[in-house]
Amino acid sequence: MLSEEKIKIMTNLAMFEKKEGNRIFPVNRYFKSDYISSKLLRSFFSYTLSFLLGIVLWVFCDIEKWLNVMWIESLIELGMKVGVIYLAGLVVYLIISLCIYARRYDYASRGMKVYMAKLKRLDKRYEGNSRPGTRTKGGRTQ
Repeated sequence: MLSEEKIKIMTNLAMFEKKEGNRIFPVNRYFKSDYISSKLLRSFFSYTLSFLLGIVLWVFCDIEKWLNVMWIESLIELGMKVGVIYLAGLVVYLIISLCIYARRYDYASRGMKVYMAKLKRLDKRYEGNSRPGTRTKGGRTQ
């Protein structure tokens, strides 16, 4: 028999899954440290690639200057400056990524708790309609 309260709970669950499911369910397959470390590794590679592309573009824009002045001391000094800028930017980027992904994981954990509470509430509503688990001996009942 249809119960209006059960239908409301199921509709609420379906709306929650549709709205928050893409953010919550994939995150909760990991432990927090595993999730954050995988995202930090991805952030490291994306920052490194974008920094290298920026350096290549910068060198191509000033290639005439580099070909005219090719002193080893100035190139080593420039390389040290670029390395310091890279490391400083990388540290800042990874700290920002750490904060963002930790917050996303916490949000997904709270959302999963809400989802599980709604499922338990629905399960309790179904317990009232279920038949008792006792069976009689034999195939026929009297």
